Amino acid sequence: MSSTRSSQTISDALHTASVMLERVSNSPRLDAELMLEYVTGLPRASFRASPEKELPAAAGWSFQQLVKRRMKGEPVAYILGQQEFWSLLFEVTPAVLIPRPETELLVERALELIPDDRTARIVDLGTGSGAIAIAIANERPRAHVIGVDRSKAALEVAARNAARLRVSNVHFEHGDWFEPLRDERFDLIVTNPPYVAQNDPDLSPQVRQYEPLLALIPGPTGLEAIAHIVRHAPDHLLPGGHLLIEHGWKQAAAVRDLLVRRGFTHVRSHLDLAGHERVTEGSI
Repeated sequence: MSSTRSSQTISDALHTASVMLERVSNSPRLDAELMLEYVTGLPRASFRASPEKELPAAAGWSFQQLVKRRMKGEPVAYILGQQEFWSLLFEVTPAVLIPRPETELLVERALELIPDDRTARIVDLGTGSGAIAIAIANERPRAHVIGVDRSKAALEVAARNAARLRVSNVHFEHGDWFEPLRDERFDLIVTNPPYVAQNDPDLSPQVRQYEPLLALIPGPTGLEAIAHIVRHAPDHLLPGGHLLIEHGWKQAAAVRDLLVRRGFTHVRSHLDLAGHERVTEGSI
């Protein structure tokens, strides 16, 4: 993958990069294609259609620099500054968690609970990049959605995402969980809070090194933030309102117990695409 080699083909570049990335990535070929797409401006489908097309030297050099960063463990989303979620392209920075595919389950459940033929008030606690709040607002234009986060840097990213995606029925508030909401009440509260235990061995070193730990680890057990949200949510829900929580794949039983003890009804958990109980909901 030498930057001085002018006759390198797209196929050669992708193959070499994929081999180099095998030790740091579970999807080395995809990572390589995403980075090459970024530096060339060409759609990934064209790489398969014209694999022997020559890669311009400048693009090859830029690609090499991105591959070097990825080899150090930096996530592709931070390298490119963007991540797709719910078929929308979001800006991401190290100030926010990278939106994950499994979190789309939270959006799916929210849309099932909020019909598109009525108005609704929705709040997303710990909004980060705004991905959840914006995805819901985009699908439910009659709803009014608020995203809350204690990180001002995260809220700046979220506001830019809403503006760029032209989603106008969402706005963002700075504060810790329910603090900026005062006595407001909502039809739906959604949240993907920090839920990783302090010494969780399943947390990858790459995630621990690069993503914001305050958005990942709430305390020793991983349930601290969820317990706080469950405790205070009834004070901010309208009659018949719902609480939707994303959590770790081993935490569903504990989250259901918290909800039942707080007086929630219709408590149930939902499976993500991997077959794990990933989202739990309850009603007031």
